Amino acid sequence: MSGKERIEVFPSRMAQTIMKARLKGAQTGRNLLKKKSDALTLRFRQILKKIIETKTLMGEVMREAAFSLAEAKFTAGDFSTTVIQNVNKAQVKVRAKRDNVAGVVLPVFEHYHEGGDSYELTGLARGGEQLAKLKRNYAKAVELLVELASLQTSFVTLDEAIKITNRRVNAIEHVIIPRIERTLSYIITELDEREREEFYRLKKIQEKKKQSKERREKEQEGQRLKYDNAPANLLEDEKDEDLLFD
Repeated sequence: MSGKERIEVFPSRMAQTIMKARLKGAQTGRNLLKKKSDALTLRFRQILKKIIETKTLMGEVMREAAFSLAEAKFTAGDFSTTVIQNVNKAQVKVRAKRDNVAGVVLPVFEHYHEGGDSYELTGLARGGEQLAKLKRNYAKAVELLVELASLQTSFVTLDEAIKITNRRVNAIEHVIIPRIERTLSYIITELDEREREEFYRLKKIQEKKKQSKERREKEQEGQRLKYDNAPANLLEDEKDEDLLFD
């Protein structure tokens, strides 16, 4: 097993405990990232469905607004010069907010009106109804454009976040976890081999001790027999018993 297929560690009980904790952490991280990916995918599909609906509605609203513009020009004449002269600041503005989906921050745009209507007297002489209809249609078109911009931005942000999350899940599932598992298997194999070697060593030591003990006992038995069968030494001083004469 090469070093690239496992983590380089010294096989020990402590290393085994650490690898088990790392494996559990990796599995927990993978499960959490999968849940995050599922949540992002669900929101992604909801936004995609809403984008399709908004674009379809946008086409109808823009077609109606263009038709209203043609009606207003036909009825009231060319009023573009009057509109341009009365413009001093924007009445419709856009502000950004934030939405959090499973830790991913999504920008949300919303429009709001500021100030009064500068064109309320435009078309007072003629074509007032057509101009009011034109303003309503284009106001709706602007509202849909802001909503569509918010949806498209969230769509792109979510798409990138889902790709990154899925790459992390795949890296943990197919690279990190198998590597830790191979390292754990290596540690367990080495520890088992070490235990077998230790058992064999202890067994050999016991055999050696047993053989040494038997050899000493034989030597002692031989010496004892040799001493018992040895002839008496006449030169040794022996104490005779005292004789008593009456």
